[in-house]
Amino acid sequence: MSIAGNIKSIKNELPSELKLVAVSKFHPLETIEEAIAAGQLVFGENRPQELEKKAQALQGRGVEWHFIGHLQTNKLKMVLPYASLVQSVDSTHLLDAINDWGARNGRIIPVLLELHIAAEESKQGLYEEEILDLLFRAASFKYVRFCGLMGMATNTDNEEDIRADFARIKAFYDYLRDLFPEYQDFRELSIGMSGDWKIALEYGATMVRIGTSIFGERQY
Repeated sequence: MSIAGNIKSIKNELPSELKLVAVSKFHPLETIEEAIAAGQLVFGENRPQELEKKAQALQGRGVEWHFIGHLQTNKLKMVLPYASLVQSVDSTHLLDAINDWGARNGRIIPVLLELHIAAEESKQGLYEEEILDLLFRAASFKYVRFCGLMGMATNTDNEEDIRADFARIKAFYDYLRDLFPEYQDFRELSIGMSGDWKIALEYGATMVRIGTSIFGERQY
């Protein structure tokens, strides 16, 4: 199926209020152009240089860029001028750096806090107690807008494990929403990728990050 056909097929199964983030990392501009022509305007990238290059090339096209990878503090200038949302804030150190960049540039940066949930130790992310600490101190991050949580299920074919991971993320998300009702912007739950997005819908996802099912295997 074509990129346009893949997007249409996926959107037919998504609730209208749910945001589809087309993960365009490692795919060339031509494929993003195809997706734009099919009405897809939200894209996710995980490499700063790649996001910067694509964002500059597609300036003025109404594209919304999300950064979804591990972000090093020395690469902020390649990402923050272009990203509508940084989905992958995985450390207090990074959040401090984003806040400082926002202060210097007079911009408030929307972020999701990445919850470390998957069994693999290699996965990035914040633990529950770290996220609680940050949100209790949210007022000190004047140039950050806390918009919700991002998480990844364990990379496995075992559906029970995936469901357990999503259930834990959703339970923590609900707990935070109850604990901090004053944070009106804290309403996004970004879970679900090409292999498990249909399961993620059952656990309250407001965004899904889909790459392979739209663009096919990575091209470079």
